Amino acid sequence: MADTYPTWEQEERWWRDNYSTRPYAAGRTYEEFRPAYQYGFLCATRYSGRTWNEAEADTRSGWDKFENKSPGGAKWENVKDAVKDAWNRVRGKHTVDTDKMSESEVDRLAHGGRAR
Repeated sequence: MADTYPTWEQEERWWRDNYSTRPYAAGRTYEEFRPAYQYGFLCATRYSGRTWNEAEADTRSGWDKFENKSPGGAKWENVKDAVKDAWNRVRGKHTVDTDKMSESEVDRLAHGGRAR
C-alpha cells in the first residue's frame, strides 16, 4: 500500500493552530516557523523511502535553497527542530524529546496522549 500524505494546506492549518505548543517555539511567531514546517512536510514526502537520519544531510543542504534568503535568513540550526517535527508528523512518527517539553505535556503523553 502506498503512503498517503495530507496536503500542505491541511498541515499548515494544524501547525498554525499548534506551533505554540512546541518546545522550540517559545517566544517566536508562527511566521518564523512556517517555511521550516513546509520544508519538513515536503522533505518527508520527497524522501519517503528514507528515515530522518538517512535524509537529514540532504535536508540540511537543501534548506538554504528552499528558503531562498540572503545571508541572515533563518539558519538551519534555528529551524531544524521544526523541520524534523513536521517530518515526523507527516510520517506519523511521534517520538519527542521530553527534555524539551513542558512538565504538563510530558505528563499528558505518559497518560496515553499523542504528541502534538
